[in-house]
Amino acid sequence: MLYYLFEYLDKLNFPGAGMFQYISFRSGMAIIFSLLIALIYGKKVIRLLQRMQIGEEVRDLGLEGQMQKKGTPTMGGIIILGSIVIPVLLFAKLHNIYIILMLITTVWLGTIGFIDDYIKVFKKDKKGLAGRFKIMGQIGLGLIVGLTLYFSEDAVIRDTHLTSNIKTEMVIQEESFGIDESAKHPMDVKSTKTTIPFFKNNEADYAGLVKFLGEGASKNWAWVVFVIVVIFIITAVSNGANMTDGLDGLATGTSAIIGVTLGILAYLSGNLIYANYLNIMYIPHTGELVVFAAAFMGATVGFLWYNSYPAQVFMGDTGSLSLGGIIAVFAILIHKELLIPILCGIFLVENLSVMMQVSYFKYTKKKFGEGRRIFKMAPLHHHYQIKGFPEAKIVTRFWIIGIILAVLTIVTLKIR
Repeated sequence: MLYYLFEYLDKLNFPGAGMFQYISFRSGMAIIFSLLIALIYGKKVIRLLQRMQIGEEVRDLGLEGQMQKKGTPTMGGIIILGSIVIPVLLFAKLHNIYIILMLITTVWLGTIGFIDDYIKVFKKDKKGLAGRFKIMGQIGLGLIVGLTLYFSEDAVIRDTHLTSNIKTEMVIQEESFGIDESAKHPMDVKSTKTTIPFFKNNEADYAGLVKFLGEGASKNWAWVVFVIVVIFIITAVSNGANMTDGLDGLATGTSAIIGVTLGILAYLSGNLIYANYLNIMYIPHTGELVVFAAAFMGATVGFLWYNSYPAQVFMGDTGSLSLGGIIAVFAILIHKELLIPILCGIFLVENLSVMMQVSYFKYTKKKFGEGRRIFKMAPLHHHYQIKGFPEAKIVTRFWIIGIILAVLTIVTLKIR
């Protein structure tokens, strides 16, 4: 909203109004505002949750320090959501298709998580929202994101290899000053291509998965494959973040690291100069996502102030489902979703540990009459808790691994 106000003031030659044309300035303001909202209003939200006696119900699993968390306010994810949405509304270009999709994702999954937490806390039903309804909500979001990206004329990539004068293109780089986004560039094309890591010709087309149908049919049915992939990624990553939210600060800190990385990737992909230098896919107008990434980083770091060990508040599904979904959709928008197994390695391992534990237990129970376990407890972070590692040490080491994975993700842009 402020972007449009200062854009108008800039036309009136109001001093300093032109600063709002720069993504770097608006991103800086977004991260500052999101931090302040999380820190200042977060404290008030925690007090409100305490007065309403919205506390975490803890099941005794014999973990060290577990019962001390009983009664800690939950549903703190509303702090994260507010700290993301408000700065984005203030500083981003709200007509940008990618910003619109990110706002829809945040509110959509935040609502699903809130309903789940509400049922657990107020209805005293430990199971919360039935799993099938969560899946339906994630599928619904996947359909919105996938179909919008495939059919919207505003979601395109630019084939810089076909651009006759790349230097002229760089001079008018819209990331810097912003040009009319309704203007169509002759090299902007609809595409289902995505970036694949570690390969020299590092682009793959989802249409190739249905190439056996023939060239014409593959183009007609490519959207089906693309939407299915989008649904799968959103569901997997949002559930992975939900699994990771089991120790104080673990999901929050991991998400903050991922958010920084996605912000860097969005900046590079949305900047013609850097995209050309790195020989990566240039996606017009995705540079605006840096503003969203900045708000996301500020919100998660600000929430970590209260969520670090020992936590004063838990995010609940209101936060964890949203964080995972935001990360998934963000990666899809910048065509870097195949980097998720590396970047979100913590989420992936946590998810796999649960799947492996459950599958192996069922298999051994059927074969031997007695269920056996691979890990002492799943998700994986609880395995290390039972082995005697202090909670703070587990979280810190997972963060370090997350940083290593983030660096590796960025390095893949040059390692081919």
